[in-house]
Amino acid sequence: MIKSMTGFGRCENQQGDRKFTVEMKAVNHRYFDVSIKMPKKLSFFESSIRGLLKNYIQRGKVDVFITYEDFADENVSLKYNENIAAEYLKYYRQMADKFGLEDDIRVSVLGRCPEVLTMEEQNVDEKEIWAVLETALKGASQQFNESRLREGEALKQDIFDKLDGMLRDVASIEERFPQIMAAYREKLENKVRELLGDTQMEEGRIAAEVILYADKICTDEETVRLKSHIEGMRAELEKGGSVGRKLDFIAQEMNREANTILSKANDLETSNLAINLKTEIEKVREQIQNIE
Repeated sequence: MIKSMTGFGRCENQQGDRKFTVEMKAVNHRYFDVSIKMPKKLSFFESSIRGLLKNYIQRGKVDVFITYEDFADENVSLKYNENIAAEYLKYYRQMADKFGLEDDIRVSVLGRCPEVLTMEEQNVDEKEIWAVLETALKGASQQFNESRLREGEALKQDIFDKLDGMLRDVASIEERFPQIMAAYREKLENKVRELLGDTQMEEGRIAAEVILYADKICTDEETVRLKSHIEGMRAELEKGGSVGRKLDFIAQEMNREANTILSKANDLETSNLAINLKTEIEKVREQIQNIE
């Protein structure tokens, strides 16, 4: 199936006193680019998170937001740093002696000094935390992929509709060619009659001139290749998977053929059809930029 590169997913998972909330969103990008915002104390999980996400995402710029709540009171304790307190006290007394100040240091003052009293988390079981986080990540990733699949199917159908329209334009160009040649032959014969009057025309010369003109404006090769590219793109879309880059390459080749048809066109209707082809190809390319 086809996936869009844009999507959103969210999942909450709580087990015991631990709760994780994971949110994901993505926009178009040529490669797989992940930005993870989470509490610093969880940074050692970053490699595991990236590895998990690669199972769900091949391309796109993905922003992942992780919040963590721990409701267990025993996981945090107050730590007294005696050495730091002693340093503060020493320098306070030195300042009192140096400047002749009253030494009024109290325990409450010393306790408010930075790093004297700190909150410290107890040792936690990383495997237990990862089990809760992993479940939340998988839930958000699955929801994220579901939204991308829905949008991908809509993109696929839109591109199919545009490809059908392009095939109709190519068919019109092919149908128009014999009419252009007939009109050119008639115009050439009329011109020769005007110049030669009643003198007998050389049919061979007329035919040779028509053949030269036909060779100059013939777009058979281009229309055949263009139809092949259109069918190739349709086949890739049907196959699904991460095909965005390949589709973009096919669209470039389609545009090349449309440009050649336009450059050879010596007829207003054919020119308009070729311009319409280029317009539709550009619309297809814009849609392809959203496909993984």
